[in-house]
Amino acid sequence: MQNTIRIIGIDPGLRRTGWGIIETLGNSLRFVASGTVTSDGEMDLASRLCQLHDGLAEVVHSYRPHEAAVEQTFVNKDATATLKLGQARGIAMLVPARAGLRVAEYAPNAVKKAVIGVGHGEKQQIHMMLKVLMPKAEFKGNDAADALAIAICHAHNRQAVTSRLAALAG
Repeated sequence: MQNTIRIIGIDPGLRRTGWGIIETLGNSLRFVASGTVTSDGEMDLASRLCQLHDGLAEVVHSYRPHEAAVEQTFVNKDATATLKLGQARGIAMLVPARAGLRVAEYAPNAVKKAVIGVGHGEKQQIHMMLKVLMPKAEFKGNDAADALAIAICHAHNRQAVTSRLAALAG
């Protein structure tokens, strides 16, 4: 007998960190919630990271997911921006880990491939496929949509990832 698994997908960013919660039972997907945690750009970096931490911790506490997935950071030409994104990604991984969840990581191309069928695509294609896969899905902005796509990617790949993580832990 299968159990429903609740997954949180997290799209890390220092300004806006998107989150999306889905449930999966077998091959079916169900939208639960989505949103964005924001930080105040006028504040210092440590305070902004605290805002992201506290906002994500509240989401995890409220929705009680069983598993988490975070998008991997891509490196761009601006080293400072990449470093700040990496710090926000650290918060995105820390919060679910501190809640006792295993955290899977996915490359942006893997997320796109899982949702739209190819590793390269536009944001509008992701939005369209989210509505096809989960007609009741509601998301405001790209960050929440990307987070839902990350959760879907994990739903499609979770058995293999869960087995690898268990083997590493054991």
